[in-house]
Amino acid sequence: MHWLEQRIRRYEHRRWTTDDNRMVRPFSWGLEHIGGRADEPDPRSFLQKWVPATIASSREWFAAGAASDYRLADNVLTFTSAVVSDWPANNLVHAQFFPARRSGPAVVLLPNWNAKWHGMGALCRWLQFLGISVLRMSLPYHDRRMAPGHERADQLVGSNIGLTLQANRQAVTDTRQCLRWLELQGYNRLGIVGTSIGSSVGYITLVHDPAVRAGGFLHVSTYFADVVKHGMTTNHVWEGLRNQVTVDELRHFWSPISPMPYVERHMGAGKNCLMVYGKYDPTFLPELTAEMLASQRAHGSDPQTLELHCGHYSLELPPFSYMAAYKLGTFLRDSLG
Repeated sequence: MHWLEQRIRRYEHRRWTTDDNRMVRPFSWGLEHIGGRADEPDPRSFLQKWVPATIASSREWFAAGAASDYRLADNVLTFTSAVVSDWPANNLVHAQFFPARRSGPAVVLLPNWNAKWHGMGALCRWLQFLGISVLRMSLPYHDRRMAPGHERADQLVGSNIGLTLQANRQAVTDTRQCLRWLELQGYNRLGIVGTSIGSSVGYITLVHDPAVRAGGFLHVSTYFADVVKHGMTTNHVWEGLRNQVTVDELRHFWSPISPMPYVERHMGAGKNCLMVYGKYDPTFLPELTAEMLASQRAHGSDPQTLELHCGHYSLELPPFSYMAAYKLGTFLRDSLG
């Protein structure tokens, strides 16, 4: 093993172990969150029918128009989510606005899982400096949207099958409502930036929203379930699932919130994409990234790529963070210019 790979892998493991608030939560089918019944006698049969129907009608499932109550105060946008969850705090969307000095393109930026309120601020300011306005949206169940009694966004990636589906659908519809607000401000050259789970949500938004011209994605994978099963940072989630479902079942159940089915439907083939990923990523495994890129190319997409000799957490370290930010900034400037 190369010395750099050893160093990166040690760093990734050290960062992973510093979070001591992960909990293995009990399994639940949670079908009441997707239109089923909490006491459904045969949840597998319900999902076997529900999943293909939802993917086939994904444009309707992810549909969202402009909110009726947008409010911008101190460069923080709030509005009511189009998807109603059981937690009122989560149903009020918060997004920080970084307006560029001159009129130009704009992007919605979606941070990583369990990002803090000020997370990715440096990237927002860098894009702002380049003349790209940024609306950095807090994902469902994060920071100001967190459910009472929780320290982490366990609903967005968790052992409740239906709630995870609802929360990721909500992330996409919230993002589309952010895009509608930008249009109301006069922005018509729109893009998406996403990192980690924000990359998954962002890609699904890209292929479903005609207004989005380009997307830059940091960390790339295929199916939601494969990341949960094999990723280092989600092993506690898999621990709550593994005695109830197989990874093949979970891949199918969570396919509506995974990028791969929409690639295979040739959705978004004409849109500009940049995929940035780490060669030593223990969370979004390199083989999953390679599979995603191969599928995109096989189905009519030609994404730009940047492979860095880093992992998942270490992408935030220099020089990797500088290289990714420079490539992302120039890509968005050229694609949305």
